Amino acid sequence: MLLTHGFTGSSRDWAKLVAPLAESHTVITWDLRGHGKSAAPDDPAQYSVELAVADMAALLDRAGAERAVLVGHSLGGFLSLAFHLAHRERVRALALVDTGPGYRKDEARAGWNRMVEKRAVELEKKGAPGLAHAARGILAQRDGRAIESLATIAVPALVVVGEHDEPFLAGSKHMAEKVPGARLALVPGAGHSPQDSHPQEVLAQLLELLARA
Repeated sequence: MLLTHGFTGSSRDWAKLVAPLAESHTVITWDLRGHGKSAAPDDPAQYSVELAVADMAALLDRAGAERAVLVGHSLGGFLSLAFHLAHRERVRALALVDTGPGYRKDEARAGWNRMVEKRAVELEKKGAPGLAHAARGILAQRDGRAIESLATIAVPALVVVGEHDEPFLAGSKHMAEKVPGARLALVPGAGHSPQDSHPQEVLAQLLELLARA
């Protein structure tokens, strides 16, 4: 299992799930470029969705895993969709936690990117250039390939979203409707990070996905 965190997060975001999942699976958690204990290159060109997907593939190679169940939170879920696009033969199942699938329309994408740029500027002011580079290079949206690929996903899929995570409810429901056979799990009382606030509920859903996979 390859668990990928969201923007400004780290591998610690999965701390409450690693031990129970590791009882039956090899569990890999990692830090995106500019996050946690990973390097934060000064060169903005070192941050992109394509490079993040390549990092994910390298981690699986290092573990000797030809295929894996991908679990992603927020940006990590989007990257899991991008990984599936690039390496669908390596994906055994997908779990998307409080994730957005991107945008089909240029206008909506431009609105998202204005928010991303504003956040990048704020991070620079706070002395976090690596996170600013990650925002512009990885968090920013450039096309609609991920959202357009949903109907082509042919592996067991789970979409988890917190009941109170308003910005991600519509996107989560859309993914669950478009991905063939996907299961939608609404976590009562949870916000944007149910894997931390409601780990037992998320664990139960992941174990059900693993049984299907």
